[in-house]
Amino acid sequence: MEFKQVPRYESSLRHNILKMPEAVYEASGIVINGRRIKSLVFTTDIAIIRNCDADAVFAVYPFTPQQTISDAIIKSSYIPVFCGVGGGFTNGQRTVSLAKDVEAQGAMGVILNAPITNENLSQVVSAVDIPAIITVTTIDTDVEARIAAGAAFLNIAGAQNTPDIVAAVRKKLPDVPIIASGGNTNEKIRATIKAGANAITYTPPATKELFRSIMDSYRD
Repeated sequence: MEFKQVPRYESSLRHNILKMPEAVYEASGIVINGRRIKSLVFTTDIAIIRNCDADAVFAVYPFTPQQTISDAIIKSSYIPVFCGVGGGFTNGQRTVSLAKDVEAQGAMGVILNAPITNENLSQVVSAVDIPAIITVTTIDTDVEARIAAGAAFLNIAGAQNTPDIVAAVRKKLPDVPIIASGGNTNEKIRATIKAGANAITYTPPATKELFRSIMDSYRD
């Protein structure tokens, strides 16, 4: 017997969740220890993490990484978490230590910022048994050297240039797993997937935007 529709259940109170754009499901995904990841929500907001249908969390923020933050996110999330551990202003042995800490806390992978050196990347890779994801922001990045240093995946975040960077990387490295920022529309996400991305990071609307329709209904 073949089912034509996927059975779904939504509770009376928790049905109002943040849903990923439909286009993300057109990606191949990346299988990590048996779990397929197609969509990653780019946030550290625990309320959003607990109320979304993403496959995983991409927990990166514009401050030096702190163990108490990663611990709170991982403990609060029921989906896998990839944690930023530096690579820019935070680097060297501190980044290695942070990577070991988030692995112990239960992170599925570590994310490293674009400025990290290949030597430092290699040190992180040697210290943990979870994938190291290196961020790529420009088309002239030496991605072959990043892979040689031990990066498991590439995280391509080039704003409006992301599809072009993905396509250029895919031409050089046909088999490398690529996570990429897909933008906020199905059209942009499809363009990124078509260029060669295997999984998509999605930045959710601001909390005030998510609140707007609810507040409007309260005012009626």
